[in-house]
Amino acid sequence: MKILLLTVTAGYGHHATAKALADLFEEKGAETKIIDIYEYISKMIQKALAKGYLLSSKYTPELYRLFYDKTTKNKEKLNKMNIVKIVNTLGAFKFEHFVDDFEPDAIVCTHVLAAHLVSQMKQRDMVAAPSIGIVTDYCIHPYWEDVLHMDGLVTASELITHTAVKRGIPKERILPFGIPIHPKFNREITREDACAQLGISPDRSTILVMSGSMGYGNSTKIVRKITELGMDFQILAVCGNNKRTYHRLCSFQAEYQGTCSVHVMGFVDNVEVLMSAADCIITKPGGLTVSEAIAKGLPMILINPIPGQEERNVEFLMNNGIASRVTKTFPLDDALYHLFHSPVRLRTVHETIRAIGHPDAAERLVNYVMELVYTKRNPLPEATADADTEDTAEPSLEDA
Repeated sequence: MKILLLTVTAGYGHHATAKALADLFEEKGAETKIIDIYEYISKMIQKALAKGYLLSSKYTPELYRLFYDKTTKNKEKLNKMNIVKIVNTLGAFKFEHFVDDFEPDAIVCTHVLAAHLVSQMKQRDMVAAPSIGIVTDYCIHPYWEDVLHMDGLVTASELITHTAVKRGIPKERILPFGIPIHPKFNREITREDACAQLGISPDRSTILVMSGSMGYGNSTKIVRKITELGMDFQILAVCGNNKRTYHRLCSFQAEYQGTCSVHVMGFVDNVEVLMSAADCIITKPGGLTVSEAIAKGLPMILINPIPGQEERNVEFLMNNGIASRVTKTFPLDDALYHLFHSPVRLRTVHETIRAIGHPDAAERLVNYVMELVYTKRNPLPEATADADTEDTAEPSLEDA
């Protein structure tokens, strides 16, 4: 069985979702391939998208918010999708050769632009394989309603179904499995084991600080603010690939003389261990990070959301009682104080996370896709179907 996973390099989450699914498909015996569609179609377009997303969301957030809001409210689909349609129409013919060569049994898209391309190809009978799109945020991005020809659309929660239907997505195509994350986040690690692996105490309150893959926010300022609260915290500060932040935090760690202990890390591959050791996470609300934290039952304090989809993630999480958001009038120290001085709130957050979370999302999706492929390969014979219908039919009066 061959599974083609298509993504677009704009942020880290889409590729990480594809990688998590690829690992699970391969564990079950499938052959997989992960492709950035625009890297294949045009590296120039791929680089422009990646850099444009980074620059607009990080350095001109108000402009990005305006674009997102306009595309959400604009009902003229031809106007909204014009550029995407042109690029994908031109790219579809080139990408068709790759699909024909690989001959996938199913296609899974972890980015809306990849899904839009496949949807166009299916509309033109250029792709026959079952195709699934994955929404990697806790909202419906404005382009998803224009993906009309996929076989299914995976969403983060059943609670998003109403919104998706309002946006014109047929309910029968919605698969509320949750955002797929790596299976390692679904494996239980006790707090004691996690702390032992990290060399920290299991008896002290632990805060995990993550700034996202693209280095958003001032992590040094965040860590400094935590230490000023006067509580005995262990702080795990993950800087990712942001070397400037890493060096600044190392300098702060060397100078700091207070009661907290600060542990600075660069890029890590054991986030599931860090989350298992932590009492809460301070993070920007990317869909993948949020889903990983939910899988680990970890309360969240949200900072620096990217305008658009991450602001919608914040709304979902706050409206469902899972997270707090830091603002100018509700600063980080207040958020931490409220969380750690309210046992009832902590208990409620944990219960809500268990009720809403889908830590098994990847497993459910992989099983669903493999069942789709199996059904397509082994259709029920018409004669058998007719016989089954006759066998199960209600007896007539004549039979009686």
